[in-house]
Amino acid sequence: QLQAFGGGLVQAGDSLRLSCAASGRTYSSIAMGWFRQAPGKDRAFVAATNWDGGSTQYADSVKGRFTISRAGTENVIYLQMDNLKPEDTAVYYCAADNHFGSLYAHFEADYWGQGTLVTVSS
Repeated sequence: QLQAFGGGLVQAGDSLRLSCAASGRTYSSIAMGWFRQAPGKDRAFVAATNWDGGSTQYADSVKGRFTISRAGTENVIYLQMDNLKPEDTAVYYCAADNHFGSLYAHFEADYWGQGTLVTVSS
């Protein structure tokens, strides 16, 4: 089970941090990441980290503004979102997969959490 927290309503230029924890089963050496789905659009990749946090990948649209982090091999990840823009408004989903590349290259995941809504007003 993946649980995401931290969404809310903010103004453009503000920051927000999302968190996601995997629980309820044994996840070993699992990659984790974030996707988002804006109103009327398909779900899109945002960021991902490999099993120990040593490698990360980002969508071009968030590079330099968002930072994904992981506490070592713990199955908890964070998404620090800075300088938020109205176009970042979306439901953000936490995801996990046994293969890092599945998340950032194929935009697929074995496990999905419930979404958390981020709304950025202009």
